[in-house]
Amino acid sequence: MNDVIDQGAGMAPWIMGMMLNVAIAAVIFIVGKMVAAKIAKFIEGRMLKSNVDKAVAGFASSILYALMFAGVILMALGHVGVETTSFIAILGAAGLAVGLALQGSLSNFASGVLIILFRPFKAGDFIDAAGQTGIVDRIELFSTYLKTLDNRVVIIPNSAITNGAIVNFSKEKTRRIDLVIGISYDADIKLAKKIMKEIVDADTRILKEPECTIAVSELADNSVNFVLRPWVDAADYWTVRADVLEKIKYTFDEQGVGIPYPQMDVHLHKETE
Repeated sequence: MNDVIDQGAGMAPWIMGMMLNVAIAAVIFIVGKMVAAKIAKFIEGRMLKSNVDKAVAGFASSILYALMFAGVILMALGHVGVETTSFIAILGAAGLAVGLALQGSLSNFASGVLIILFRPFKAGDFIDAAGQTGIVDRIELFSTYLKTLDNRVVIIPNSAITNGAIVNFSKEKTRRIDLVIGISYDADIKLAKKIMKEIVDADTRILKEPECTIAVSELADNSVNFVLRPWVDAADYWTVRADVLEKIKYTFDEQGVGIPYPQMDVHLHKETE
């Protein structure tokens, strides 16, 4: 019994030292994580103040945080007494196995790097990618954040973006509005064309060059269809489109130009006996 007590008394300093090391390691982990987050946030803020693109700044700060967080973990483990050299070797072997299991995540990371390098879009651009449409908010390690027009946040894996078509509506300064305007067959084609031209000429947001196209495109089943294709600044696209359609409707009604709806003519034939 005395031997057991003596052994316990002899281990007490070791136990106290281990508990102290564990406590210090916990402090290192908690404080280190907070410091890493603050440094990453600070670096991102400085990059934004230096007019670095928001998407690039977010991506760089994410990588910086991940590296610092990994260093904090190694420091905490080293203070507990874990041999970090061998631990790194074990992590390398485990990393290979994990990498094979997380091919999708690694693909997202690689895709994020490609997006940053080749810049198909930047923060603030209005894009259509992976079946989603919205304004790019930020690009992170594994995903890209979009804000939709109705203020929803859509998080898209980076690989889903790079593996499909990307439509960047903000890449060019100007855009063409493509409208199809149908009038009834008994309406005056020259009058309808004159009205549309006057509406286009009166709107100062519509560019003079390239010239707006107004032409008959189709003799459809129920209507004579015009194509109306004015060019505008990209920022004015939706407002001009809505305003032009509204003005055409009001003016056609005032001038007696009919806008048809789907209809069918039925002819009845009486058979004589």
